[in-house]
Amino acid sequence: MIHSITGFARRMVSTAYMVKPHLQRGDITPTREAYKTSLGIAIPAVIEMVSLALMDMVSMIMVGQLGDYAISAVALTAQPRMIFFSIFFALNVSVTAIIARSKGAGEEEKARSCLRHALMLILVLGTLMTLLAVIFARPMMLLAGAQADTIGPAASYLRIASYGMIFQMASGSICAAQRATGNTRITLRVSVTAKIVQVISGFLLIEGRFGLPALGTDGAAVAIVIVGIVGFGLAFASLLQKNSFLRLRRTDNWKPEPEMVRTIGRLSLSGMIEQVGLRIGFFLYARVVADLGTLQFAAHSIAMQFMVLGFTFAEGIGAATTSLVGQNLGKKRPDLSIMYGKLGMRLAFAAAAFLSVTAFLMRYWFPSIFSNDPYVIAITAGIVMILIFILPIQTTQIVMGGSLRGAGDVRFVAMTMFITVGVLRPLGGFLLVYPLGLGLVGAWIAVIIDQAARLVMLFLRFSSGKWIREKL
Repeated sequence: MIHSITGFARRMVSTAYMVKPHLQRGDITPTREAYKTSLGIAIPAVIEMVSLALMDMVSMIMVGQLGDYAISAVALTAQPRMIFFSIFFALNVSVTAIIARSKGAGEEEKARSCLRHALMLILVLGTLMTLLAVIFARPMMLLAGAQADTIGPAASYLRIASYGMIFQMASGSICAAQRATGNTRITLRVSVTAKIVQVISGFLLIEGRFGLPALGTDGAAVAIVIVGIVGFGLAFASLLQKNSFLRLRRTDNWKPEPEMVRTIGRLSLSGMIEQVGLRIGFFLYARVVADLGTLQFAAHSIAMQFMVLGFTFAEGIGAATTSLVGQNLGKKRPDLSIMYGKLGMRLAFAAAAFLSVTAFLMRYWFPSIFSNDPYVIAITAGIVMILIFILPIQTTQIVMGGSLRGAGDVRFVAMTMFITVGVLRPLGGFLLVYPLGLGLVGAWIAVIIDQAARLVMLFLRFSSGKWIREKL
């Protein structure tokens, strides 16, 4: 019995069993070396993303000291802001796929050209998005479901935070490019430093300290603007280093190149469909929950903070997987791409097991650091029990999707996300919350359905092996 268990564990962990013999194109990377390579990229990315999530939580805690209305007001702005960011997230999908493949193939100029085009697009489109967000802040918050006690602070927060949007977009694209090359240490330094500045700014401005004015939720928005500017400055500085694979120079060709524009456009179109589906789905889902009332939405938002923490673990591991899958396809080693994809899923599941145990143990303490209301704490603790079952599904499917994106198979991932998040989650949430009368619990059951459907669709695609033949 023990021998059987040991054998099964060895087969699950060893890279020798991750690629079928008929798919192998050469020697498979030894287990120890493969894990070392993957973790070398994943650990800085996980530290970066978890640190960002924790500091976002600190910012939310500071906002929460103003009252539950403040938590709800800031949370209401999340999905409208993400809708504006959706086009740039789609752009980053193409940036990641092109640069990862170029890195593996040793095509340095192609990678730099891709990044230059991305930054030029951000300059033009980011300016337009900023103007729209500032002008239509209040109507968007009404559409998001803001109540009488949240509409004012929510609209003001969105309007102020939008001034930092273009800087955040540019910084995000640069960091996506660096992660694609496997250089997650740079993005760790950039992101964490910028977020520390945000936390300090929020501490000084939300309640007013050391003689500064108490700006409330507006202070948190000002901190968002500051972090955008600081993050962009640090990220851009990483491109000026002489030994950087992505080094940019003033003498580079900054004129649009039709071939690169077409490649970015084709990949970004699928990413855009995905992002639009995601943001509309999240927006409608958030609206379903917002209509339950301020306290229910506050509890939902607090539970979401823990879910975001799980998401960041998976995103960090997924960043490594995306990079390694793309690079090995560039080297004409699809077998190693399969291996690193499967290895990433195993790391993700291990992270999910740790997070699930942590969530169970912290289910009452965690919400208490955001709110003093016993009603909010009790509801959140119940939702965390549901979240325990979501985390293993969530982390695995995120890494699986990262493998497909690294290969450039963004169209299938886009379709999957559009169906599950854009349609299934909000529709299921509405039916379970209202006609079936399950309230907030129903909304979170809808999340389980969404995540499980996504996992099945991505698993079937990954197992088919079609993604290793994608052309950029």
